[in-house]
Amino acid sequence: MNDQVKPAILVTGAAGALAQQVIRRLKRDYRVVAVDFREEVYLGPDVPSYRMDLNKRAFEDLFRKYRFQGVVHLGRILSSQESRMRRYNANVLGTENLLALSHKYDISRVLVLSTYHVYGANPFNPALIDESAPLKSAGLSMDLVDSVELENLATIYLWRYPHLNVTLLRPCNIVGPGVRNTMSQLLSGRRAPLLAGFSPMMQFIHIDDMADAVVTAFRGEATGIYNVAPHDWVSYRYALELCGCTPVPLPSIPPIVPRSLLKLLRLRSFPPYLMNFFKYPVIIDGRNFARTFGFEPRRSLDTIFRYYRENRDPV
Repeated sequence: MNDQVKPAILVTGAAGALAQQVIRRLKRDYRVVAVDFREEVYLGPDVPSYRMDLNKRAFEDLFRKYRFQGVVHLGRILSSQESRMRRYNANVLGTENLLALSHKYDISRVLVLSTYHVYGANPFNPALIDESAPLKSAGLSMDLVDSVELENLATIYLWRYPHLNVTLLRPCNIVGPGVRNTMSQLLSGRRAPLLAGFSPMMQFIHIDDMADAVVTAFRGEATGIYNVAPHDWVSYRYALELCGCTPVPLPSIPPIVPRSLLKLLRLRSFPPYLMNFFKYPVIIDGRNFARTFGFEPRRSLDTIFRYYRENRDPV
């Protein structure tokens, strides 16, 4: 199909490994325009790429120029990246402007990537968390407020403007080649911290499967909020061992102790505001997404962990 005939879509977060996987899958049938506020990424001669702040006036010019029919918003800054204020400006204010422009220019399909972190980690979480569960993380850590507010914005547009056909995805830990989030960095090290007395159950999804999930949801017609996770899970300690990584137990209280020891031992660490996720299990129920979109992850936990076992320090 000629590029000028293909429907144009916008993909944010183009510098990330997940966005690049998604773009490769979508560009066969869409004229993809890539945006990232961190850097301009070369994705081939057929994918226009821009370094641009979503809050700037120039961002609206892209909507006028390309007349997008769809938006895939993968540009959320992770809670382990940037300062709190910079994350808020990008995740909340940037998303608000993106959604407002989507409404203004009559976009017909919007997909927004969130995270399972919005549920929060505490000892009273149910064994399996579905999409109706409250988002407790904002009350547990100021550093996750932007993630919850991003979700609230997407939810407002989901119900207020049904013509946008908004779908919001809450994936579990995304790992695999090219992923640079906290979990991937921990699994890739030779040693990793473990809070003494804790080894919560965790879920992992391979980046290839997550890219398939994003594309499947974007191409589909169902709207709403969906968890994305496989039907199996494993303890954090066992995950480290399967990756060939040596767990290093650290005392968890007072909070300054593990932080100080991590610096002293020069270990890859988890941000303080994610510490509870390494104490208490947060297992999300992905069955609704699987049923609605006919989705099933193809990469097993063994495939995921073998990659880290065979590639020490890949990130």
